[in-house]
Amino acid sequence: MKLFERCELAGTMKKMGLDGYRGYSLPNWVCTAFFESSFYTDRTNFNRGDNSTDYGILQINSRWWCNDDKTPRSHNACNINCRDLLSDDITQSVICAKRVVRDPQGMEAWVGWRNHCKGRDLSQWIKDCKLDILL
Repeated sequence: MKLFERCELAGTMKKMGLDGYRGYSLPNWVCTAFFESSFYTDRTNFNRGDNSTDYGILQINSRWWCNDDKTPRSHNACNINCRDLLSDDITQSVICAKRVVRDPQGMEAWVGWRNHCKGRDLSQWIKDCKLDILL
């Protein structure tokens, strides 16, 4: 289990190519991660409505994106085991998140983004982060 610091996560996400990916700036991703998982890599959340589970720092859902061997009719569009989304190394979460936003709904897939990040000034999410020295 890893708890990312805000700027550490911003730097990691930037290095992994999320800044500007599909038109979404880096603060969108950091804000989403905060409201989905509070920056914890091992976070899971069971959804009673469809018996699916959200996994990892970006709370990627087992109904559509990963396989956890227990969600009925899982699509597994990221072709990944959900367990891999709980790693301290967030590479697989980022790769799958890029797949998620390629769908027409984009970041609308994340409730945390819709409710807390969309259409807002997100500059505070990368404020005082020394991101230029990470390149």
